[in-house]
Amino acid sequence: MDPALLIDPTFWSNPEPFSPGGFEGGIPDLPELAGHVLFQTSGSTGKPKWIALSKNALLLSAACVNRHLEVTEDSCWGLPLPPHHVGGFGVMARVFEAASDYAVFAQRWNPGAFHTWLQASGVTHTSLVPTQVHDLAQAGLAAPSALKAIVVGGGRLDVTTGQKARDLGWPVLASYGMTEACSQIATQPLELLEKPYQTGTLPLLPIWNARATEGDLLEISGPALFTGMLVLEDDRWNYVPRTNEWHRTADRVLLEGDKITPLGRADTHVKILGELVDIEAIEAEMISLSGGRINTGDFAIAALPDARAEHRLVPVFAQSANRDAVMKTLHAYQLQAEGLKRLQPPVFVNALPRSPLGKLLRVELGKLVET
Repeated sequence: MDPALLIDPTFWSNPEPFSPGGFEGGIPDLPELAGHVLFQTSGSTGKPKWIALSKNALLLSAACVNRHLEVTEDSCWGLPLPPHHVGGFGVMARVFEAASDYAVFAQRWNPGAFHTWLQASGVTHTSLVPTQVHDLAQAGLAAPSALKAIVVGGGRLDVTTGQKARDLGWPVLASYGMTEACSQIATQPLELLEKPYQTGTLPLLPIWNARATEGDLLEISGPALFTGMLVLEDDRWNYVPRTNEWHRTADRVLLEGDKITPLGRADTHVKILGELVDIEAIEAEMISLSGGRINTGDFAIAALPDARAEHRLVPVFAQSANRDAVMKTLHAYQLQAEGLKRLQPPVFVNALPRSPLGKLLRVELGKLVET
C-alpha cells in the first residue's frame, strides 16, 4: 500500500474496513468491522488471524506516542518498516496526528543506504527492529545530528548492541508493544538517552493499565486495545469480539508500579529436568560473552524435545556467522553454565527463519533444526 494514503483525512473518516496487507478473498461484510483496520498475525498455535483495531484506537495510540516522544509539526517521521504491519502503519498514523513531515525509506534494507537517506531527509523520529540497529552499530556509522529518537520494537535489543549504538549517537529507546495494542504499550522516555542503555523498567504509556498473573503473564487494559479478531475455522472467517476489559498476553514480565521489564514470551521458557529455563536469557548471555562478534540476527537457540530431559538446547547460527567467534563464545559459555543450561553442538543453517519485520519464528526454527 502507498503510505501517503494514511495522511489523507478521508481515510480516517471512511467507515469501510481496511486491510493494509490485503485480505485474500475480500474482508467479510460484517457490521462489527466498520471503522476498523485489520492486521494479520498468528497466535501461539500458529493459526492465522486478523486483529481488528478501530481507527479511533490507532489515532489515540499515535497521539500518545507523539506526546511521549515530543513530536511536533516541525518533526519528521521516517518510515523504514512496511506499512502493512502495525509498527509501520503506526508511524504514518503519528504523521497524520501530528501534521508532521515524513519520509519513506523505500529501498531494500542496507545500513549505509539508510544512513544516507536519514541525512538527506532530515528525519527526527523513526522506528527500527533490533537487527537493523545491530547493522548500524556494526557498520560504525555515526547518527545524523537531526535524529532525536529511535523506537526499537519487534524484539529485545541486547544491552551490548544498544550501548554501542548509543555511543555512536543513535538515540535508541527500548519499547514494548504488540499488534493488539496498536503498537506501543511501554517506551523509554527521551531523558534516558543521557544514561547507559538498558532493556528493562519501561514506563507504561499513560493510556495503558497493566497487571501480572501469578505466573507473571502480562495483562493490559486501555482505550487503544483491539476490538476483536477474525479467526479461520473450517475454511471460514469467524469474528470473535473481545469481551473482557483485560487482555492476557503470552509475555512474562516483571511489573513494578507503572514500569515493565519484559522477561520474554511464555513459550521461550521450557522445562529441562523439571526446571524452567529461559531461552532468551541464554541468548542474551551468549551475545554478551561474544562482545558483539555474534550478530543477534544470525543466532538463536532451538529447544528440541528430548525423551529423558524434556528438552535439549541447540545453538543455531547462520552460515555467515564468524566461526571463530562462535566456537570461542560457546566454549566460554559452557565453562560457566549450569548443567541443565548446557548447550548441544552448534548447527549452522543458511538463514534463521524470520518474519518480514525480523522477528524470529521459533516454531519454524525447531522444524529446521530437526530436519
